[in-house]
Amino acid sequence: MRTLVNAGAAPATTRTHLRSPTLERDMSDADRTAAVSRETSETTIDVTLAIDGDGDAAVDTGIGFFDHMLEAFAKHGLFDLTVQCDGDLHIDDHHTVEDVAIVLGEAFVEALGDKRGIVRYADRKVPLDEAVASVVVDVSGRPYFEFSGDFSQPYVGEFTSHMAEHFAMSLAMNAGLTLHVGVEGDNAHHEVEAMFKALARSLDDATRVDPRRSDTPSTKGKL
Repeated sequence: MRTLVNAGAAPATTRTHLRSPTLERDMSDADRTAAVSRETSETTIDVTLAIDGDGDAAVDTGIGFFDHMLEAFAKHGLFDLTVQCDGDLHIDDHHTVEDVAIVLGEAFVEALGDKRGIVRYADRKVPLDEAVASVVVDVSGRPYFEFSGDFSQPYVGEFTSHMAEHFAMSLAMNAGLTLHVGVEGDNAHHEVEAMFKALARSLDDATRVDPRRSDTPSTKGKL
């Protein structure tokens, strides 16, 4: 079990808030979409995200299984997602997976804005054959991550299995999530895929707009 409560400084990013009349909400003029770009000596990444999407995805990270997981994340979270990453895969997959999670987390922050009206809390369990993943999330603005379990094989294709945990941690740190993740099973492919689907389902639930609420879901008045 590993616990992380904060994140180090990240390189500068470019964030552009996108607007689409089809995604306007009655309670706000925010359309809950974002575009974020990030360039370092290790990766160059462009991400677009629409929280209120249809599950459409166009992903190219150079890692086939990671592309598949991000497509599953979009499909099961009903997020419209594009990811273009040119990373230093001649070294390994670490920087590519980590930096995509960083940029995706920042895109969630940008798209959610002041978080008015969101459900905020959610939890999901997702099975895939013998594997089960559980995710509990609070869109709290306070980054915290805890993980329990192990992946049964070290690699799935060219994807290092433990990078799934690191992806979830990096997403939590940069999206401002309190995130608890657990996995169990016998097949790393199933374990990782169940985790991405549980993460998607829980974030879909937590970021939905509750029609009964017009304010930010916190007694502090902000998240």
